[in-house]
Amino acid sequence: MARKNFVLDTNVLLHDPRSIYSFDDNTVIIPIYVIEELDQFKKDMSELGRNARQVARYLDAHRAEGTVAEGVPLPNGGILKVSFVEHDLPKSMADGQLMDNRILAVAIEVRKRDPSTQTVFITKDTNLRIRADALGLQARDYEPERVEISELYTGLTEHTVSADVIDQLYKPGAEVDFPGQKDLSPNQFVLFKDQANTSHTAMGRFDGAKQRVVPLNRQVKDGVWGVRPRNMEQSFLIDLLLNDEVKLVTIVGKAGTGKTLMAIAAGLQKVTEEAAYQKLLVSRPIFPLGKDIGYLPGDVEQKLNPWMQPIFDNVEYLLNLSRSDKKAGRGYHELMDLGIVEIEPLTYIRGRSIPNQFIIVDEAQNLTPHEVKTIVTRVGDNTKIVLTGDPFQIDNPYVDSTNNGLVHVVNRFKAQKIAGHIVMSKGERSQLAELATNLL
Repeated sequence: MARKNFVLDTNVLLHDPRSIYSFDDNTVIIPIYVIEELDQFKKDMSELGRNARQVARYLDAHRAEGTVAEGVPLPNGGILKVSFVEHDLPKSMADGQLMDNRILAVAIEVRKRDPSTQTVFITKDTNLRIRADALGLQARDYEPERVEISELYTGLTEHTVSADVIDQLYKPGAEVDFPGQKDLSPNQFVLFKDQANTSHTAMGRFDGAKQRVVPLNRQVKDGVWGVRPRNMEQSFLIDLLLNDEVKLVTIVGKAGTGKTLMAIAAGLQKVTEEAAYQKLLVSRPIFPLGKDIGYLPGDVEQKLNPWMQPIFDNVEYLLNLSRSDKKAGRGYHELMDLGIVEIEPLTYIRGRSIPNQFIIVDEAQNLTPHEVKTIVTRVGDNTKIVLTGDPFQIDNPYVDSTNNGLVHVVNRFKAQKIAGHIVMSKGERSQLAELATNLL
């Protein structure tokens, strides 16, 4: 295959510092104006600042192998170059004050210098891709792990079997074999339907260690912390949350499906009733991850209140407090005062090791793959982490529904025995909320 030239925009490197190693044995070209833009982020304490500094370290390390202006070798067989425009910008790029124009001009210059090689401009900026296309440049998004939502692993499947298989699954300690199990992933859920009577059904989970389908946890029917499952998906979710062998649970669902409520209820059950973990640690990205909360008034807890209020609402719902209780000042803070629940901003999670805790990261769809790696690698011994989110409600301009951190984790951990996943589609918040989600 012919070698290509890939010209990278600043936002690609800020999104993924290792992107320079993602283009196989082709030539990766970084415009010098990108370096200037990265320099503006280097003192920032956010995730963008850390990524900018990491890119600078990578480039500086490669300088030891040669001159980046002429090109240095990459580990995958490619070549890395830093380039600039040697003459005045073309008329279409006349406004030289716009850095985007200078970066586009480099891509045009690369194509002009090497017309026999295909030149591709890589940027996560939609408008810049449109401008590049208008100038005759081939432009693409940076999407090394793109997974279309329609193709996302759902964590459940249906199979039609004989009545004997279904009856066997209802027996205590049952382990069921059936012809289609070779295609199942560890901890994937199965809804069995009778060949002769479709109303005769049974639910099970594929145990990756036993290589058999096993019944759901008996506690699923009783619910957790007073919350009982209202549909099949919630039953599957509770089974995952109560399974201590499953250390990573990912939940994808639209608003009102109960993903956050169920996760918090299971966490409280595990911490208070079963004492399987020392503490329930709950967090949400303070968008974007790493953004300082200093501009908000008060101490850390007071600063976090606006961001964490949805979590507090769920906890108080689970506490089932009466009006008189609330007037007396009772609320979620009681659990925090007892050390049962801790609210932690993701901003300060880097560098920590978190053992013996039940961790919930809400709104994980706003995380980049690099950020979610930072969080999951904080997990210590005997800690369970739950990532929840809705890929269609993303506020981070650097990710979308196909390449965010939550979808990335689902895709990468699909075949792992210590991970489980479920997609929630049926809303249970209220009839109005369900209609609003589907119609608006």
